[in-house]
Amino acid sequence: MKYQRATLPELVLGALADYPLTRVDVGDEATMKKNGFHFQTEAYEAEGLGHICFLTMKAMGGLMKMETAVLATTAKDVPMMNLDWVLAMGKETQMCELYDDQIAPYPAEDAAKFQAIKDKDADLADRETDPHWYDDILLPQSYDKTGKKISERLNKAAAAYLEEYIAQVRAAPDCDPVAKKENVRHFAQTLFDQGGPAVDQVTKLFGKETAERLILGHMYGVK
Repeated sequence: MKYQRATLPELVLGALADYPLTRVDVGDEATMKKNGFHFQTEAYEAEGLGHICFLTMKAMGGLMKMETAVLATTAKDVPMMNLDWVLAMGKETQMCELYDDQIAPYPAEDAAKFQAIKDKDADLADRETDPHWYDDILLPQSYDKTGKKISERLNKAAAAYLEEYIAQVRAAPDCDPVAKKENVRHFAQTLFDQGGPAVDQVTKLFGKETAERLILGHMYGVK
């Protein structure tokens, strides 16, 4: 029987079942279509956590798909988490990115729990990447694997990262949400200013103002 993967929004909403969620109105950016690209965006405020966003994209008649989930936590002093899944020409990539936007240093014992999950898939190929502006704050315990016919392993890794992340959110100390949100704001603004494949594509299709609203407002909740 073919493995039925859970989408990133399904995984996140399941993990946040105990958190009260308030839907955020994203206006016209809820659905955007142009030149064969189809984007859908949802955003929520999660009480006791922070801002949540889901962005999905389809192109090339469904041959290319992307899912993104952002957990910009501002109520607790934990790293920010971005989950990305990409399917292109039968090849899947799963990213579980942990960004050090904390106020206090990230405890080594917490980082080690993510490393243990990552190590289970050490035999899978790492995605080849070029240097990025955020490399200095991307925690080495992040996950970035790619290949064909590994859907179940990638999906289970994403679920495991998410489960561990929510466990750490629950156990983490409260923090100054204003200071934490400022760290998120700095990340989002730099992402928009520096650009990248996804940012550049959205800007090219829909213009700079829409891209800024999508990234700073809907994805990271700082505008």
